[in-house]
Amino acid sequence: MTELTAAERSLLSRCPLLLGGDEALVLRVAGSEDAWVQDFAAGEVLYQPHRFLRCLGVLLSGQVRVTNGALSVSTLEAGELFGAAALYNDAPDYATTLTAHTPCRAIFFPQATVDRLLGEEPLLRRNYLRYLSGRIRFLSGRLQSVTQAGAEGKLARYLLANAVDGPVNISATDLARQLGLSRASLYRAFDALEQADLIRRSGKTIEVPSLPALQSVL
Repeated sequence: MTELTAAERSLLSRCPLLLGGDEALVLRVAGSEDAWVQDFAAGEVLYQPHRFLRCLGVLLSGQVRVTNGALSVSTLEAGELFGAAALYNDAPDYATTLTAHTPCRAIFFPQATVDRLLGEEPLLRRNYLRYLSGRIRFLSGRLQSVTQAGAEGKLARYLLANAVDGPVNISATDLARQLGLSRASLYRAFDALEQADLIRRSGKTIEVPSLPALQSVL
């Protein structure tokens, strides 16, 4: 059992799982015996393919970046759920890596607790199914963008995931290998993004003047 501040309980009441629930339900969920709260420093990994929890999490503060290799999937904000892909399956790996972009705080609910709450509360069950349906639509859209964007999209996604803290230093040979591209395709992608003033290159250094502008190619 864990204690949340009034602000954290208010945030929890607006998360996808508890949307529409009354204060009593929020207090009951927040006070679940096996739930716990954990703080993470910026740069700390919450979940990764070979190290994760069979828990559903709710981000209470901060931001968390979700990546899949070089692909930037999304950025989680306070009030969002994570960890659903770890529940109700026996897969030995988690699908993505979750890294604290800023100092953050999250509450975790083990699968057994989630199972009990979904069985006891129809509202939570409907909300959870609605959330999963939304994730399927989101990931389908991301898959379509990956398919359509080609070499420029692969390069843009790599830079979005790796240039957050400054310029990227990598040789064209290593980058082509990581992205699964030929050097010719990579150089064409470089040229296209440079002509659009979305990146600037000098030797092995790649600078991204504006991450939001680069995101627009996806």
